[in-house]
Amino acid sequence: MRLFDLLLRRLIRKGSLTVVDPSGRRHEYGDRTTALPPVTIRFTDRATPRRAAFNPALELGEAYMDGRLIVEQGDIRGFLDLIGQNTHWDNDDAVRLRMWRPWRGPRPLEAWNWARKSRRNVAHHYDLSSRLYALFLDEDLQYSCGYFASPEVGLEEAQSAKKAHIAAKLDLRPGQRVLDIGCGWGGLALYLHRVAGVDVTGITLSQEQLAIARDRAAAAGVADHVRFELLDYRAVLGTFDRIVSVGMFEHVGPPNYRTFFDRCRELLSADGVMLLHTIGRADGPALTDRWLSRYIFPGGYVPALSQIAPAVEDARLWITDLEILRLHYAFTLSHWYERVAASRDAIVSLYDERFFRMWQFYLAGALVAFRHDAHLNFQIQLSRRRETLPLTRDYIADAEQRVRAKALFPDDKAFPCTISHDLV
Repeated sequence: MRLFDLLLRRLIRKGSLTVVDPSGRRHEYGDRTTALPPVTIRFTDRATPRRAAFNPALELGEAYMDGRLIVEQGDIRGFLDLIGQNTHWDNDDAVRLRMWRPWRGPRPLEAWNWARKSRRNVAHHYDLSSRLYALFLDEDLQYSCGYFASPEVGLEEAQSAKKAHIAAKLDLRPGQRVLDIGCGWGGLALYLHRVAGVDVTGITLSQEQLAIARDRAAAAGVADHVRFELLDYRAVLGTFDRIVSVGMFEHVGPPNYRTFFDRCRELLSADGVMLLHTIGRADGPALTDRWLSRYIFPGGYVPALSQIAPAVEDARLWITDLEILRLHYAFTLSHWYERVAASRDAIVSLYDERFFRMWQFYLAGALVAFRHDAHLNFQIQLSRRRETLPLTRDYIADAEQRVRAKALFPDDKAFPCTISHDLV
C-alpha cells in the first residue's frame, strides 16, 4: 500500500478520496472543501494496490472487474471522474497525467490491422449479443457520438441530429451511390436512403451487425436500394459518388492510414465527397490504453490530426471542411453509462457480473477521457476536386434543415429528397 499511497498523495489534489486497505485502515486524500462528491474504495487484497502504483489504469480496471476493488461510496464513474479531475489535460496537470498513464512506449504490432486480424478484432467487440447494445444505445443502434445542441438534449434526439448533420455534409442527390464503411447495424445507411433517395452499400466485418442490417433493410422494403456486405474496405470494388465512415477509422491503425485514404480516393468518382467521423486526440500521437486494448478494442487506435493529415495529403484529397466535436461524446457516454447501470440485471443474465463491471469501467473511463483528457471527435469532409462543393459552409445548415424535415415527414412532397445546393 505504501507505493500506491505515495502515488495518490501526489495525484489527488481536488475532491475527497478514501481508500480502505485490506486491514481496514482508512487513507484519506484530496481537499474536502471542494464540491466534488466524495468517493470511497476498498481493496480486498494487498497485491492490487502495489501493482496499481506502477500501472494504475490497467491494474485498477482489472481489479474492479474481478471484485478486488470495491467502490463503497459513489460508483466507478465517480471514482474515475475524480481521477480525471486531478489529471485534467492542461499544462499545470501534465505531471499528474503522466503518473496516471505511464506506459507510452512503442507497441507497433498492436495497430497493424491486416485484413484477417481486423475481422478477428471486430468480432471481439461487435459480435457481442445485439441484446446488449439494445439495452443502452438509442432505438436506431447508433454506436458513435450524438450531436448535441445543448447538454439537456436526449440521446434519441442527439443521434437523429448526428445523422442529419452527416447527411448535410455529404451534399447528397437522389440516385447517387454511397459507400458506408463500417455500417454498424445499418441505421445511417437506411437514413440516408430515406431522406435523400440515394443507393447505399454498407460494409462491415461483424456477422452480427450484418444480419441485423440486412433484416432491417428487408423489413423496410428497401433491400434493392440499401445493401449490406461482409467486406473489408480494402476489398471493395466499384465507384461511388459519396463515402461515409462513422466510428470505423479507430480500427484502421496508423500503418494503414495511407492505404485507407488511397483506397477511398480510388473508390470516389471525380466529383466525389467523403465524410470521415472518428474519435481523435488533441494531445498528439499516443498509445491506446492497455486495459482498453486488452478487454474492449483489440487493435484499436485513436489518432491525432497530425497522423491523419499526412495520409490525406499523400492520397491527394482535399480537406474541404473540418469540425471538432469537443464534448458531444461525453454527453453521449453519460447517457450510455446510465442506461447500462439501469440494465445491470439484464446484462448479468446475458453474461455475468464480471462482464457488467468491465462494461461499466469501459464506459466510465471513456466518459472521463472525453470530459477531462484530450479525446474529441473529428468530422473531416474530403473531396477529389476543389470545385466540387459550394464556396461557403452555408449549404450545410440549409441542407440540415431539409434533411430533418424529410426525416420527420418522409412522404411529404413539400420536402424534396435532394439536400444539395448547386454551385452558382
